[in-house]
Amino acid sequence: MHRLPTQKFSVGLTGGIGSGKSFVAELFAQHGASIVDTDVIAHQLTAADGRAMPAIRAAFGADYLNVDGSLNRAAMRERIFADEGARRQLEGILHPLITAETGAAAKAAGGDYVIFVVPLLVESGHWIDQVDRVLVVDCPETLQVERVMLRSQLPAAQVEAIMASQASRQQRLAVADDVVVNDGARTAVAAVVTRLHAQYLALARKK
Repeated sequence: MHRLPTQKFSVGLTGGIGSGKSFVAELFAQHGASIVDTDVIAHQLTAADGRAMPAIRAAFGADYLNVDGSLNRAAMRERIFADEGARRQLEGILHPLITAETGAAAKAAGGDYVIFVVPLLVESGHWIDQVDRVLVVDCPETLQVERVMLRSQLPAAQVEAIMASQASRQQRLAVADDVVVNDGARTAVAAVVTRLHAQYLALARKK
């Protein structure tokens, strides 16, 4: 992956499923940061008229599409967890498109600095070199399971399987420059984000 086309100070925001990445990113956005969320981009690419859908349909067939032509994420999730080759095939379709869209969004970013929300930042192997700092949203694994079960109506075993396929909590914390602990009151998280925003703004002005 080539260096993203932005000269702005950048932060890679990551965390396990259910850690609260979107909530933390929203707080940074309220402070004026530009947010580029690779998960949002992936959803746009796999929507009914998304750029990835013709290739996904050709590779996997109509069984993995919803009636409106969008990706059936539940069916695809089951397929790629059971079939490593299918996972690599899907990544081969999506990753180049996500990279292109991320680059375009980074180039157009108008904020004082850019936050790239990358769920699999640690697993990717290349994102750490793309950003100036890595910010990890952290919480206990039991809380991750509870949140995802509540949000997505998935059974605990499936949530745990997703977590097992991701980097461990320890692996994420090992590469973190900064950590937001999201295991309690939202006001406490907001206070940490306010402090980090001031730090990132100062670093951005030096760049």
